[in-house]
Amino acid sequence: MEKIDVVIVGSGLAGLTAANYLAMEGKNVVVFEKANRLGGRSMTNNVNGALFNIGAHALYKGGEAIPIFKELGIEIRGRNALVQTHGIWKNKAVPFATGLGSLLNSPLFSWSEKFQFTQLIIQIWKMNIDKVMTISLRDWAEKEIKSPMIRHYFYALCRTTTYTHAPNLQQARTVLRQLQRTLKTGVIYVDGGWETIVSDLRKKAENLGVKIKSHYKVERVVDRHPLKTIRCANNETFETENVILAVPPNEACRLIESSSLLSWKEQAVPITATALDFCLTHLPNPDHQFVLGLDQPIFFTNESRAAKVCKEGNVVVHLIKYHDPSCSDYDPHVNKEQLEKTMDLLQPGWRNALITQQFLPKITVVHDFSRIDRQGPIGPEVPSTQGLYIAGDWACHEELLADGAVASGKRAAIKILEKSKILV
Repeated sequence: MEKIDVVIVGSGLAGLTAANYLAMEGKNVVVFEKANRLGGRSMTNNVNGALFNIGAHALYKGGEAIPIFKELGIEIRGRNALVQTHGIWKNKAVPFATGLGSLLNSPLFSWSEKFQFTQLIIQIWKMNIDKVMTISLRDWAEKEIKSPMIRHYFYALCRTTTYTHAPNLQQARTVLRQLQRTLKTGVIYVDGGWETIVSDLRKKAENLGVKIKSHYKVERVVDRHPLKTIRCANNETFETENVILAVPPNEACRLIESSSLLSWKEQAVPITATALDFCLTHLPNPDHQFVLGLDQPIFFTNESRAAKVCKEGNVVVHLIKYHDPSCSDYDPHVNKEQLEKTMDLLQPGWRNALITQQFLPKITVVHDFSRIDRQGPIGPEVPSTQGLYIAGDWACHEELLADGAVASGKRAAIKILEKSKILV
């Protein structure tokens, strides 16, 4: 039987990142993916020429992922198109205060609030994030922001930068760090959709000798210390000393019995959202390119203003409704109707320009996140099982979203490499 140094289950950003780092150091790596396509939630669907990600995706320029991609030789193609931002307040679209001009013209702020808002942005820009206490985002905002309207603005910015609507649970430090990055460096919309990143990671890994087995479902990981046996649905078996589970918590617990994994799974709080994406012949109201809900957890963006994701002249837009994790009862029809009404408000006549659409009633944004009640950080090692590691957004160490997935993949790979050097 061929000697395999590391088996990775899952081919999302975390799994492919780990595979590249390990292969760069000469490790024999095999990646198993149960689906026919790689990428997980970083897949891009081509619908009649429109490239739809799994909901609105943006890569944060100041985050952990981009430096890691550079280390791996992965070039990110795309740009950040700054435009006038709007907010939705009491079913009206109003200019959103982002710069001095829009702030002065804001109909929602008094002169006193305009001054307070400016002070808040300067405070976030300059603050030493590492010195922020471990408190909830809600507690931080209630203490630091006196005006209820400014808090509406603040929460809207936080929802958009974290894709999470849970201020009572979110750790203030991680959200403020993400917001500071956004204010200073912005985001990138990726040309060709996020699957271009997945494709580049795959090509790089395969050139380094990584074997990628798609449509290979792993049924079980059996711990026979020091080796682990990988049993696949097609009855094939493989043996290795190291396994990285780059899969969600439920799947990790299905694959192998582990008290640590079970504990992490039970404490996890997944974040979900409803996404509605459209490809249009044109944008009926070009003034509305980027819109945040102020009194409702909704977000609208025209991705094609910055990225090549459709035919020339057409536009691809995304709407998202963020779910409150404390409420598990969602009616997909009600959510879709709400998002369509948002389109009616922002882009009247959009139905006449419709080419195609993609409706995702409930997508997982992240499987867990940095919270005030979280017993963490978790991973990359699984304490109860030697040679077992986890990677993915739920194995984040205060990173968020894709940054958490990519950083966790690197962490798992580095930990394996460090241990192999000790053994040698």
